[in-house]
Amino acid sequence: MEDYEIVNLYWERNETAISATEKKYGAYCFSIAKNILHLEQDAEECINDMYNRAWNSIPPYRPEKLGAWLGKVIRNIAINLWNKNHAQKRYSGMEELFYELEDCIPSPKLVEHEIEEKELTDLLNSWLASLSEEDRILFMRRYWNGEALKTLEKEYDISHGKIAKRMYCLRINLKNVLEKEGYCL
Repeated sequence: MEDYEIVNLYWERNETAISATEKKYGAYCFSIAKNILHLEQDAEECINDMYNRAWNSIPPYRPEKLGAWLGKVIRNIAINLWNKNHAQKRYSGMEELFYELEDCIPSPKLVEHEIEEKELTDLLNSWLASLSEEDRILFMRRYWNGEALKTLEKEYDISHGKIAKRMYCLRINLKNVLEKEGYCL
């Protein structure tokens, strides 16, 4: 079923929208949540929250790219749950990702206005577009979807040292681009 058909089911308040969403995007969204949380039960809880959020948000919102929108929703839900649980010292999985990126992401205190956020978003999108397709996919899978290096190593048949260095070089490249544009890191 195409995305627009699924979105139309939500607009019609047809409950088959949930099962169609699950069939097309369930595994994708579950993998994002599981990569962030590392616990199947918590990932399943996030998936249920995502379906609820989709049901309550569509309408009035009509996402053009349902998969990307659901990916963002599940990621935010999972990060919120991770933050809640992390405050209780239950998780360490996302800590590694945040630690790796901390040197190349500006402080949120410096990006206080919508215009600055838009400029930063445009800069990040331009930087991503400047990468090779493989580097862009690796970067997004690692730092957006939260996939483990081991997973990427196996799939791309790259040694741990090579992929770790590649991720490091991408982070340094991003840091340099941000500093060149005047972002204090």
